[in-house]
Amino acid sequence: MKKMMRFGVLAAMTAVLAGCGDGSFTDLQEYMDEVRSRPRGKIEPMPKEVVYEPFTYRATGLRSPFQPPLKLEQARQERGNTGVKPDETRVQEFLEGFNLESFVMVGTLANHKEGAYALVRGGDGVHRVKVGDYMGRNHGRIISITADAIELVEIVPDGEGGWLERPHTLPLQERS
Repeated sequence: MKKMMRFGVLAAMTAVLAGCGDGSFTDLQEYMDEVRSRPRGKIEPMPKEVVYEPFTYRATGLRSPFQPPLKLEQARQERGNTGVKPDETRVQEFLEGFNLESFVMVGTLANHKEGAYALVRGGDGVHRVKVGDYMGRNHGRIISITADAIELVEIVPDGEGGWLERPHTLPLQERS
């Protein structure tokens, strides 16, 4: 009985589905013919390959990208100056192991006997420095300390085998 019932349902469904269409696909065929008759598009050629030219950055011959450029007159004037060179025999100080850009002046201290000190943050803490101390990787020697800034002179290679003195200022960081 169940088989008869299933057969009857299957036959009814087939009859319903057969009545949905006449078996002709003329409208679909007309659409496909119309699409095929349209003018064909043109595919643009692939763009030309851009050849990558590698750049080798030689830090000894170029200025730091984070510092303002030197004036050309000053650079030309000092090239070939054999009197300027770092003292390689001097024992390096702790703060010379860090980039000068990592330091921020945060204050000053004054002592009548010993003079003025500046407080700089960077290099794993806050440090007290005085005139004559060195800091930064380019042999930066502190030449003056004011309430507003620390003035340094760095000795950097000029790219031609010589050395240049480059002034640098570490301004006091304003508290916000």
